[in-house]
Order: sequence, then structure tokens, then C-alpha cells
Amino acid sequence: MNKIFIKYFFTSFVFLVSLYSGFLNSLEASSRFKHQPQRIISTSPSITEILFELGLKERIVAVTDFCSYPEEACLLPSIGGVLNPDIETIISLTPDLIIQQTDSEKMKNNFKSLGIPTLSINVRTISDIFESINRLGKELNCQKTAKNLLSFLKNIINSYKLGLMGRPTKKVLLLLGDSSNPGRDLYAVGPGTFLNELLVLSGGKNILTNSKAQYPKLSKEYIIEQSPEIIIEAGPKSNLSQKKIDYRVEQWNRFPTIQAVKDKRIHFIGADYILIPGPRLVKILESFAKVIHTDLSVPLIKQTPPPGTAKP
Repeated sequence: MNKIFIKYFFTSFVFLVSLYSGFLNSLEASSRFKHQPQRIISTSPSITEILFELGLKERIVAVTDFCSYPEEACLLPSIGGVLNPDIETIISLTPDLIIQQTDSEKMKNNFKSLGIPTLSINVRTISDIFESINRLGKELNCQKTAKNLLSFLKNIINSYKLGLMGRPTKKVLLLLGDSSNPGRDLYAVGPGTFLNELLVLSGGKNILTNSKAQYPKLSKEYIIEQSPEIIIEAGPKSNLSQKKIDYRVEQWNRFPTIQAVKDKRIHFIGADYILIPGPRLVKILESFAKVIHTDLSVPLIKQTPPPGTAKP
């Protein structure tokens, strides 16, 4: 009798735990919005790209001056810049949700004073980007698309990890933007950023591992002392003609003791996506891997993106 009772109690307990877990999961998966937002304003390129990848283009009514991808985003009304949004335009569009990054506190307060609902996301690191995709999927009722997109991105990252396994890391200096004169102080990518994480994933070792700043200013003396094996200049301003590339390399040749200069390992990546922490991060990873390991034969962006999303 006792055995039958214990068995019955245990079965009932497992069932109740399972039921409760399912209830919690359903709560976790639900949106906080009673009525799904249909007129969304995006306030950054990262947010815009995520929303389009989630198949929400029909619900976006405005973006910023800096949102240029995908092409459909350029056809939408603009609210101006992040620091100086056009309030009149925003009001005229009657948005029911404005999405901004967590570091845009001033913007958030402005929108709050207008009585417009807001949603903040963080895109500082890769895990932040993934969490933001997941959160937007939950809040905007497109969980399945978000799950497929995350799976797609993570599979590509894992394929790079496997392809680079066992290869030696290279000391890399990753510079931002226009550095046409290496004789002056330059801004570089430090730890705690998604670009640094992608650099490490692509087989690089950032010479700024001990930096307290995310994007520190470097002197030429520091660069000479560290002598990176590879120098990468990244950003839209690095989209140069061969003539300009030759000129910049010539400027770097003024510092012949730097290993990257000796080995002619100075690279320029000027793609528009290079500084945008969004779904196209796998393209950044591919760009870094190609210049750090020039003999890499693993085709990384080979998978087909999930249904309803564009290829990053």
C-alpha cells in the first residue's frame, strides 16, 4: 500500500512541477504589450537591422539618418539623429512604440515626456545582441523568427570556431575610422566590446587586453612598443581607393620596427556594417578572419538564413 501511495505521490508531484514549469515558460514567452505595437520607430542602425531581420518591416514607421540597411529602411521617414531627433516628425507619425539603446537615456526621457511607450535594448557585446534579438522576438510576438535567426548566427560562429581550432593567434591592433596619419594619436578597439569579441573569435589577440577604456586613444609610441603582427583599420572611412591605401601604407612605413609594417600586414576594412552591432556581425567575423588567416579555406557565411529573414 505504501509503495502504491509513494508511486502515486511521486507521479503527481512530477506532473505538477511540469505543469508549473510550463506556466512559467508561457509567462516568460509573453509580451508585456496588451496590444502589439504597429507603429514602431527605430532609433539606431542596430535596432533597425534587427527589426528587419525579424520580419517586422511593415510595422516600422521611421528610422534615423544613419539607418542605411537594408535598402527598404532608406525609404522610411527619418526622425533625424540620435542626439537631435525631430520631435515634430515623431509626433506626426503617431508611434505606439519607440525602441532605443540603453545608453540613450536623454532620448528615453524626451520620449517619456511625450507619453510614447519606449523599449530599451543593449547591444554592447555579442551576448547583449543575442539577448536583444530574443527580447524583441518575445515583446513583438515573433519568437519563432528570433529563435531561427539566433540559431543561424550561432551556427556560423561555431563553424568559425571549428575552422580556426588549433591555429596560432596573432597580435592585432584594431583601429577605428580615419587614421590617414599614423603619426598622430589613434583610436582603437579595446576589451568589453563586440568588435573585440569578434576579433578574438577570428583568431586575433588584441594588444589592448589591459585597457580600461573600450575605445582608447593610442600614441604611436605605444603601438611601436607593442609591435602588433597585424594592423586593421576598420570603419566606413576605411573604404578606400587603391591610391589612398598605398598612401596610408606609405605613412605606416615611417615606423619600420612594427612587425605588421615589416610583414606588410596592414589591412583596411571599409564595409558599411563594420561598426554596427547587429545581425551582420557574422560578416564582420568573416572580414576579420580573412585578413588574420589569409589561407583560411572554411566558407563561413555559407548557410541559408532562416525563412523570413534576409542574409546578413
